[in-house]
Amino acid sequence: MANPTPRRNLERKTRCPDLAAIAGVLDRLDTRLEGVQLQTDTYFHVRFGRLKLRVINGTEAVLIWYERPNELATRLSCYHLAQVGDPEALRVALTAALGVRGEVRKRRTIHHYHNVRIHLDDVDGLGRFIEFEAVLSATDGEEISRQRLAELGRALGLEAVQDQAGSYADLLGI
Repeated sequence: MANPTPRRNLERKTRCPDLAAIAGVLDRLDTRLEGVQLQTDTYFHVRFGRLKLRVINGTEAVLIWYERPNELATRLSCYHLAQVGDPEALRVALTAALGVRGEVRKRRTIHHYHNVRIHLDDVDGLGRFIEFEAVLSATDGEEISRQRLAELGRALGLEAVQDQAGSYADLLGI
């Protein structure tokens, strides 16, 4: 039986007009480049939290349910992931059962710094953002993760005034 306990991470999202400059700084830091993904997130209507089907590069997919407050500060997110073998069939079934809230398309460059995933996102209809997700675990707890997010924010010159509270779907008004 699958573990019903959700995974947790700390998140921060910031508007960032110059992703190339950020990428240059990340190259000088101790980060590891994972690669670039073209992602399409289809959001479905749910009673609480958010549910989306993420299709990556048109081939692989994951169903993601998450709950997170819409706050400007670094915030805690709880989530469940499920790998999907037939994303189109699942999209059709979820559309029939729940209805589609909207769709978000983005080009995401992914870097890693310790337990932090750094996403450089170019989102259709919204612009450019940097998003941090510090995955919490027994070895990488909330305190060290908050320190790493603050360290990265300083190194990249991010300003709190550019922070964003909602998901990309929220920002698009869908």
